[in-house]
Amino acid sequence: MASWWADKTRQVGRHLRARVTPEERAALAGWLTPPELALFDGMHVADRRHGLDVAAHLRADGVVDDEVLLAGLLHDCAKGDTGMLARIAYSLGQRYGAWVWRVASLVPGWAAALERLRIHADASARLAAAAGCSARTVELIRHQDAPVDPVAGALLKLADEAS
Repeated sequence: MASWWADKTRQVGRHLRARVTPEERAALAGWLTPPELALFDGMHVADRRHGLDVAAHLRADGVVDDEVLLAGLLHDCAKGDTGMLARIAYSLGQRYGAWVWRVASLVPGWAAALERLRIHADASARLAAAAGCSARTVELIRHQDAPVDPVAGALLKLADEAS
């Protein structure tokens, strides 16, 4: 249990310190299509940083497949600006049960944020499809929590959890 708390504490720190440098953003312009870049730019800065970190982790693991790398970059694009406290409540609900979400939903504005976090994988997949991402990238994003692709999906999940 201490490991879970340590991981979540690190995530909060990364969320608070999240930045994307102009150089990192410029590098994406040569890789992404304009609609994909617009989707990336519309993400909360912490999710942009996380996406860059996931893609870097995948590359470090030897992944060169652009569809998988793009799934890593955009897999959280529908989370939006839910607020850090709602994200903490969501994580606590995942760990300790839905009762946490029911209580947290009483805080004004949190019910919508918690729902957005709950459905973000499917919603992110829909946004990626609308931006013209391949069907494979869309499905990797849709099934990020329970991969159906035994290789690429599993690598994406591991990179997501490590980043």
